[in-house]
Amino acid sequence: MQAKATAKFVRYTPRKVNQVLTLIRNKKVEKAFEILSFLPKSAATLVNKVLKSATANSGKLRDYSGLKIKEAWVGNGPILKRMRPGPQGRGMPIKKRTSHLTIIVTDAGVVEKRKKKVVKTANVNTEMQTK
Repeated sequence: MQAKATAKFVRYTPRKVNQVLTLIRNKKVEKAFEILSFLPKSAATLVNKVLKSATANSGKLRDYSGLKIKEAWVGNGPILKRMRPGPQGRGMPIKKRTSHLTIIVTDAGVVEKRKKKVVKTANVNTEMQTK
């Protein structure tokens, strides 16, 4: 089952949010929360909030073992255009960018990591005996 959460018109630039999303794409939700808690980026709080909302939408708010981030993307929102004083009385434009963030989590395709089996082989003597 898939669950989706979006945050629209957020005052973070899409480029900065995408830097955080590249670290958590295609990871398990438990691992993603761990990565986000130690990340020194301001957009990590936004991504953490949306990821928590997506897990709640899946119905597994308390136990997210078995959930995986299927897709995570950010798009451009509307740009707020402002002016600021420049030299010699001119006005300099400022673009305050916004973004739309979407995260989709799924429980299909998550396989627990299994320990590799160690196969012991018998020593085989490959020398042929000559008669």
